[in-house]
Amino acid sequence: MTITVEQMYSNYINGAWKTNAEETKASMNPAHPREVVGYYTMSGTRTLDEAVEAAASAKRNWRKMAQPARGDILYKAAALLEKRIEEIAETMTREMGKTYPEAKGETMRGAQILRYYAGEGMRQSGDVIPSTDKDALMFTNRTPLGVVGVITPWNFPVAIPVWKIAPALVYGNTVVFKPAQESAVTAAKVVECLAEAGLPDGVLNFVTGSGSVIGRGLSEHPDVNGITFTGSEQVGRGIGQAALGRGAKYQLEMGGKNPVIVTEDADLDTAVDAVISGGLKSTGQKCTATSRVIIQNGIYDTFKEKLLAKVREIKVGDGMKEDSWMGPCASESQFNSVTSYIEKGKEEGADLLCGGETIPEEEGYYVTPAVFDNVEPEMTIAREEIFGPVLALMKVETVEEAIETANDTEYGLSASIFTTNIQEFLSFMDDIEAGLVRINAESAGVELQAPFGGMKHSSSHSREQGEAAKEFFTSIKTVLVK
Repeated sequence: MTITVEQMYSNYINGAWKTNAEETKASMNPAHPREVVGYYTMSGTRTLDEAVEAAASAKRNWRKMAQPARGDILYKAAALLEKRIEEIAETMTREMGKTYPEAKGETMRGAQILRYYAGEGMRQSGDVIPSTDKDALMFTNRTPLGVVGVITPWNFPVAIPVWKIAPALVYGNTVVFKPAQESAVTAAKVVECLAEAGLPDGVLNFVTGSGSVIGRGLSEHPDVNGITFTGSEQVGRGIGQAALGRGAKYQLEMGGKNPVIVTEDADLDTAVDAVISGGLKSTGQKCTATSRVIIQNGIYDTFKEKLLAKVREIKVGDGMKEDSWMGPCASESQFNSVTSYIEKGKEEGADLLCGGETIPEEEGYYVTPAVFDNVEPEMTIAREEIFGPVLALMKVETVEEAIETANDTEYGLSASIFTTNIQEFLSFMDDIEAGLVRINAESAGVELQAPFGGMKHSSSHSREQGEAAKEFFTSIKTVLVK
């Protein structure tokens, strides 16, 4: 097959899309695995060094640009992203499988995030502090880290890169961006919007390739001052250790095993809809997706039957088709991982009530949403992050037992409870070990203006999004003028 200019996405370094001189790799459509979405570059360390050098050379002038002027560029990028919303959303659906309406919503969210951080260009960046010396003025200011490495996953190929890149840029940092290979073509289109908005050369650099070469290279590079990463715990720990070893700042978001508690006085129909939306949209491929559903004994059977009735109605298919509610797994490796967890659940004694099947008439990486009953806390499907459309139902007697069960995990990203009892949700709010706590709402999702991050093994205890992003992407400088 001939590679056309339109299909080939090379690296973007120092203000230019580079002519490819390295190995190329095809990005395939998980709904139709023989269909090529585009091609990207498998870059090496020499290319990474070039990108970091460009970012380092550009950082002084970018830092000295007025912050409102940096914000104006993000406003322009938001308009460009919005203008291309249908094209980018279709690329996302074809590249990683989520349904077109979800992809369109994510792209719009990317534009909203850009506008939010563009507004940061006009907000205060420090405080005046009383000095013990009456003849002195003391105040704080924010200074950028310098060069920031951005490493993102495939499941949100617009929103996650934007919520990292936008604050990094507006606060005066330059960026080297490494997307996941599975969504490199979508990521390239986002970079096109930012470049067209007028970023100076070298401020944003885009390098594609393997995590073991480009991702690790960023975390180890002596000229990269900070690393922000979203992905698996195993990879995140390696990146954090490499950054820590050389004194660089790092920020890690590494997944979850998110519980939803349903109490005896909950609105069951609302809870069922939220569990389905939170656990199965995007094919369950969200770090905040509902994985464990912990239900009080008194309403367990009623809730289960309501849930199963709606899960069985879900239409699985190509995300570009209007009647598809859930798309395929994002890749063959992800499909194999999800189906292996389903088999493990059955082997360990959980009862598969519905789903967990491949679809013979479809060629893509499809698996129907699976619901397990009689799941015990020690089972693999109750402990490990599956990142797929699998719900584990767990029965408890009391709300106290439910919270204890919910906390029985090494993760602590998101958790929710469905109850109409004020005391129950207050106890849940205080006692649950999670960074994102939701009452009568699904576990998945967070508003862009709110801090986002987890506890325990879910994160490095830092926070993304909202004003919290400033804490990572800048350092405080205290100034005393005598």
